[in-house]
Amino acid sequence: MSHSRTIQITRADQAANPYFYIPFDVPEGTSRIDVSMRYPKADDCVIDLGVLDPRITDYPAEEGFRGWSGGARDSFFVARDDATPGYIHGEIQPGRWQVILGLYKVPEAGAEVTITYALDDAPRPLVGQPERTYPVRPGAGWYRGDLHTHTHHSDARGAPELLHAAAKQAGLDFLAVADHNTITQRRYFHPHSSPDLVFVRGMEVTTATGHANVFGVDDWIDFRMTRPEHAHVLADAVHKRGGLLSINHDKPTIPWDYELPQADLQEVWQTAWLAYNWISLARYQQRLASGLRISAIGGSDFHQPDRLMPEGPFVVGRPTTVLELPELSEDAILAAMKAGRGYVTESPTGPHLAITIGETPMGGAVPAGAIEAKAEVRDAAGDRLVWVDATGTLAEEIIGSEDWVGSYRGIPSMFLRAEIVAVASHDRIFAETQGARVHISDADLIDFEGQPIRRALSNPIYINS
Repeated sequence: MSHSRTIQITRADQAANPYFYIPFDVPEGTSRIDVSMRYPKADDCVIDLGVLDPRITDYPAEEGFRGWSGGARDSFFVARDDATPGYIHGEIQPGRWQVILGLYKVPEAGAEVTITYALDDAPRPLVGQPERTYPVRPGAGWYRGDLHTHTHHSDARGAPELLHAAAKQAGLDFLAVADHNTITQRRYFHPHSSPDLVFVRGMEVTTATGHANVFGVDDWIDFRMTRPEHAHVLADAVHKRGGLLSINHDKPTIPWDYELPQADLQEVWQTAWLAYNWISLARYQQRLASGLRISAIGGSDFHQPDRLMPEGPFVVGRPTTVLELPELSEDAILAAMKAGRGYVTESPTGPHLAITIGETPMGGAVPAGAIEAKAEVRDAAGDRLVWVDATGTLAEEIIGSEDWVGSYRGIPSMFLRAEIVAVASHDRIFAETQGARVHISDADLIDFEGQPIRRALSNPIYINS
């Protein structure tokens, strides 16, 4: 038997709380719950969907989450043995459950939302969650990965199997799957992590005013942030569980509008460079110059389609984060991410860029004073190497060959990092990637063709005062 409830959602509801809760009672013995939502979906009317069980508390909750699909689905089921992608199967606790609506866009006139649910008590086995595996590929070296991808467990159409195949096709060594506000992609990625392709646990905390990736945590992290200071609550929850927090794509169209928490990482490059990544980089530069020490990473934000795409400028691994690891394992990847032992490059075959000051690698620190830095560069002949500290550009020179070493001597302020800027390769990259422009109100005022295109960004080496 099904039950329905119709509610008028208004902009006043949205202003009071971006999350709206619709309770319903689940009796003892229930083995499956089905929920559907109907509303007048339009460009100015977008409502997200999820569900919570009786264990939920006010923000920040540690348990009670049973699924989220954002605006990607209008129906779902949760059962003892299975669930819709994005939703957590398992024991159906009796008591007060709640459908949670995310009031992303509400029209001026409001919107009528109808929720229909059905309960079933047919016998079903209780199926547990997959356990994390710990694959290791021995051997020190540079390993390549993508730290921001999505499957049909959130708002992509493609299954995890397709994303796995795409990452293998791209030649990646590791992959973080950070579906929006859910962790159910682990059903596939826990048992399929292997020495050939190590999967890094991820979740993208997704709100209307900012996104952040959580890495290295098995638990769901409560995303129901409603105030600017909740960013600090988020960081505490992540660090309590031993994870890393990254500020995502701090640029149009979804910048980080919360207070800046104690973040471990910043995604300075998301999808092709011309998608406003110079804004993310400028904000990262400002944070470094203020004295913060935050490691730089990149990720494609690739949403796997329902078919395997050919290689190109807008697929998985564009950009690629390259890390220097003692071995390929999730623990080694997370440690190198936090330490800043690596760089971001345009693709899995993009330019190599590793800087050192003496024996100190990227992410390390040296005493203040005169230094001599070295940059090892490959596959960027004819482009420009730029050295940057807290004051801005210090020096630059044209890269003379495909296997080249550059140097800088001086007294940098606070940190030293390096960039490869396209010169010889500019016209080719511009032609291939200008479709990355996203719509913002002043896009017509931006000189995209004259915008410097970065091909690789190093992590900083810090200067101790």
